[in-house]
Amino acid sequence: MSNPSAVLEGMSEVAPEPSGILGGRPGRAHDKLPAWFGDQQQVAWTQFQSLPMPARTDQAWRFSTVAALDLAPYATAHPPSSSEAREVLERSTGLGKTAGRLVFADDHFLERDVLSEKLRAAGVIFQPLERALIEHEDLFRRHFMSQPATLGSAKFAALHEAFVRSGSFLYLPRGVEVELPLETFHWLHTENAAIFPHTLVVADELSKVTLVEHFRSTDRQRAGFACGVNDLIVGPGAKVTYICTQDWSDRTLSIQINATAMARNATALNLHLALGGKYSRLESLSRLTGEGAHSDMLAVSVGDEAQEFDARTLQDHAAPHTNSDLLFKNALNGRARNTFGGLIRVEPHAHFTDAYQKVRNLLLSDDAEANSMPGLEILADNVKCSHGATSGQLDEDEMFYLLARGIPAPVARQLLVGGFLNEVLERLPDPVLVAQLEELIVGRFERSGR
Repeated sequence: MSNPSAVLEGMSEVAPEPSGILGGRPGRAHDKLPAWFGDQQQVAWTQFQSLPMPARTDQAWRFSTVAALDLAPYATAHPPSSSEAREVLERSTGLGKTAGRLVFADDHFLERDVLSEKLRAAGVIFQPLERALIEHEDLFRRHFMSQPATLGSAKFAALHEAFVRSGSFLYLPRGVEVELPLETFHWLHTENAAIFPHTLVVADELSKVTLVEHFRSTDRQRAGFACGVNDLIVGPGAKVTYICTQDWSDRTLSIQINATAMARNATALNLHLALGGKYSRLESLSRLTGEGAHSDMLAVSVGDEAQEFDARTLQDHAAPHTNSDLLFKNALNGRARNTFGGLIRVEPHAHFTDAYQKVRNLLLSDDAEANSMPGLEILADNVKCSHGATSGQLDEDEMFYLLARGIPAPVARQLLVGGFLNEVLERLPDPVLVAQLEELIVGRFERSGR
């Protein structure tokens, strides 16, 4: 049974005037946020101004269409009207049963489904960022933006820190397991709106949780810019499953910076599903700092027309007896492009590391393009590491087999692509989550009509 909805109490504020993000960080005179946070944002804004924009000659941006990174059109937005907010809430449907839910539109908090009394009594915290940085300042400050952006987007990480004003904070005390998933929705609503969603998860020792985040646009033809950061802090023996479903509009520019830190015997699974956006860049760092830590880094992208997906990853093994497994699969139609640059790094003394990296691209048209750059940097002994990347087309024999049985060509293609992608989805521990992601992929095919 789903929990009742409740609007965040006591967090009313006067909305700041919308402003172009390149015109300067907006004033915070009306925000009910602590002074230290504003000071930190001002430092970040200065850092953003001092860092150069990426260039295609930079190794971290090789093959990327850096010309897409024009930020001039985008501005912060007013809160949606009451009727607009109701429409957004009605569309914020995902999993049937959850332990809690948060909904945001244009970086303005709209609603939450409160946690059960049992979880609250156990000390679980799941609330908007703007409340957490006041009520749990010490914990929040200790982990907020604690991982540096090392995969090319340091400038955008600084921009995020300068403008962030909303997001999700999740804390699990020692030994607490949340059986049902938690869920958040981040919506782009206003034309040319700029949003900066932030997610901070702190899972203490032996805790367990699943968080599903949805990034969507209310109008498929409306332009927008999303610059998000999520930090997952996974304590000793804890297990965190993080799923991101990205289905922005066809005119959205997005940059998502993910960082996961795993302590001794911790387990983290990250899955990123990319369906929308004109240009979408994902940077994902997995840092295994404790012996026995395990990381699964998974991604699926389905592109059409002139979409571009750009993924950069780092599996950083900083302790012995750790293992990581990366599996990215991309299905590209039309003139869609995908770029992958990934590195497995085994630091000194991280002996007996076990790490894998596999990228597979399915090219559904002659104009689709995939560029893959896997790599290894091994500074320890007694390790087992491998990487590989392949690109190919649909099997003609399999296609003929389906067509010969009367299955229409578009349906046959969808079945074969779905089978190709299922290897990633089936790595999820919950069949309900698998079914939801499969439904989103089917919707993507229906939208493209192919």
